Amino acid sequence: MKSFLFVFLGGGLGSALRYLVASAMNQYSKVLPYGTFTVNILGCLLIGMILGYAQKENTLTSNQTLLLATGFCGGFTTFSAFANENLELIKNGEIFNFSVYTIGSILVGVLAVFIGFYLTNR
Repeated sequence: MKSFLFVFLGGGLGSALRYLVASAMNQYSKVLPYGTFTVNILGCLLIGMILGYAQKENTLTSNQTLLLATGFCGGFTTFSAFANENLELIKNGEIFNFSVYTIGSILVGVLAVFIGFYLTNR
């Protein structure tokens, strides 16, 4: 239950910050979602820094990693988790699985959004 609470707290903070950053950034363009792009890239950078620091220094507890990486970065953007999983596949030499996961996630994700939109707007 304690682990759940760390993820819950971090996720709430990350989601709130994502809203603030995306709202501020998206006002500058009606063509591209700069806010979403910004939080996705910042989230990827942040999760890499957190996990890299945790591995190198071995000073973060599992609860701190849950709060920061799983919770905060997961709430800030799920793209960071997706990018980290892809990095693990590349590091393990699983290029085929990396390709299938990446392309499949993008195509099926966009298709799922289209289907959901279609089903509720027909």
